Amino acid sequence: MPPPGVCMSIMQERNKQEGVGSLANPEKHSNQDFQQLTQYCLARGVRYIDEMFPPDHNSIGDGLLTPNDMSRVVWLRPAKMIQNPDFILDGLSRFDFGQGMVGDCWFLASIGSLTFQKDILEQVVPLNQSFKEDYCGIFHFRFWRFGRWVDVVIDDKLPTVDGNLIFVHSKTPNEFWPALLEKAYAKVCGSYTDMNLGTPSEAMMDFTGGVHITFKLTDAPSNLWDLLFRAVQSKSLMGCNTPKGETSANTVAPNGLVRGHAYTVTGVKQIMSQGRPVNLIRLFNPWGRGEWKGDWSDKSSMWQTVSPNDRKMCLSVKEDGEFWMTMEDFCKHFTDVTICCMCPDFLDGNSKGLWTHSIHDGRWVAGTTAGGCMNFPNSFWTNPQYRVKIEGLDRDCSETQGDNNTLVSLMQKPDKRNRRLVKSLYIGINIFEVPSQFKGQRGKFPADFFNTNVPVAQTKNLLNARTVVLLSRLKPGEYLIVPSSFNPNETASFILSILSKVETQIHENSNDQDIVEISKPMPTHNRADMDSKQTMFRQYSDQFEEVDAEQLQRILNETLLQGYAKKTQGFSLESCRSMVALMDTSITGKYYILPL
Repeated sequence: MPPPGVCMSIMQERNKQEGVGSLANPEKHSNQDFQQLTQYCLARGVRYIDEMFPPDHNSIGDGLLTPNDMSRVVWLRPAKMIQNPDFILDGLSRFDFGQGMVGDCWFLASIGSLTFQKDILEQVVPLNQSFKEDYCGIFHFRFWRFGRWVDVVIDDKLPTVDGNLIFVHSKTPNEFWPALLEKAYAKVCGSYTDMNLGTPSEAMMDFTGGVHITFKLTDAPSNLWDLLFRAVQSKSLMGCNTPKGETSANTVAPNGLVRGHAYTVTGVKQIMSQGRPVNLIRLFNPWGRGEWKGDWSDKSSMWQTVSPNDRKMCLSVKEDGEFWMTMEDFCKHFTDVTICCMCPDFLDGNSKGLWTHSIHDGRWVAGTTAGGCMNFPNSFWTNPQYRVKIEGLDRDCSETQGDNNTLVSLMQKPDKRNRRLVKSLYIGINIFEVPSQFKGQRGKFPADFFNTNVPVAQTKNLLNARTVVLLSRLKPGEYLIVPSSFNPNETASFILSILSKVETQIHENSNDQDIVEISKPMPTHNRADMDSKQTMFRQYSDQFEEVDAEQLQRILNETLLQGYAKKTQGFSLESCRSMVALMDTSITGKYYILPL
């Protein structure tokens, strides 16, 4: 059987060359074109209803609401909830919204950080949308999803009970950008239920297409304060988490912090108190209420020890979910902090040397390229290998180069459409220096190489996470980067991103033959025939217009052969599995009908 998604990989590579999936030309999620759908609705004077994410219980998902609550849900457009709804009212702010019944504080904390970066926010939330001019009940948002930007179309029907929004809601009743943004992300995840539980780094990467670095506060670097200070100046998004309580519920501790909860880092400042400097960090609770009650909280007497100017600049005594605390208390009461950025200049505070960025799509395929971790020396060498040649430090930044000059990020792609059904692997990164006797090696390095060489850098532990990151300082020379899962024969797709502040050449090591360029087929112009085939396909496919091998077998034998299947024995199930595998990039065992 061919490796998963061979044909689709070729087509996606062509799309990349044509700019599809870039921010300027995002991919159309579910093949829905916002402009075409808008013109269609305006021309016919109808309100848009999204058939791919319909206003029903399937879009909410199972287990989030009780059966009684689900029966009371009514999907309403904003104009049915309140007179004169607005998409955005007086700008976008972290104080605009409060969390609803979904446990998506990780997502809302990321939105809180996003509101500080106008340029990034406008990438995600197109501002030229309203409930007035050319309104027809359709909105769209953009997210970076696993290597490409996608434009996500939704209708504006929102789930309510007794006329009130049950998920994220605006503090100003007639402002709806937070609820619509949450709905668009729920569509990408599969349902509102699929947004339950997560980490801020996930949403931050989906907002930026950048890289993230997470610092465990129990093992925080000594210069963490400097890193956070520089991150604020470099327009990064930042979030953090509190430790879980005895139960999974978000209970409030006596100190005012919510257990197992995500917060937004909204600022850092050093002020003078009683003649000594104090490093403060400002945090925001996406509930829009509930604050820290310790030193430097809103009502703390510590504010009387600073200058009137600092007190006026920093202190706001409001129950709005935002508060200050010292860096020491932050490290004591939070588990980690994540910094997400387009360029990790904050690592050394030097913006002169430019970071170069390369992205590589890869796969672990059971039986061929899924070798597992270094605990399995006989198969580890079969993992994908990326050869890196580092020429030398950039002259502009060599003098102030920090401890690390290379950042490698490994992101595993989902194997299911619904986020909650995705089973992430334990993944990690190893970097080996290539000794002189191997510099002429062509193709994959053999098992002997890994048996006699130890990594010069590696992730401390393999993590069950969507993304792992390895920071290292590499001197000029040749290196081999090997991403792996923990166990052999675990099939999954991944994206390997390599950022370097040194002159770098990168290519994938492979024993495969060179890829031959395939000419692009000429499109057919028989529209009626194409529409007929699409209609036929949809009769056999599921709601997402996907078929598995058994459904494909039925289509081919019942429609294409039309009675000849008995004479010819028809298409076998194994043949159909191979055909699905050729087009299956998500490794779900299904084939999506392509737009004709």
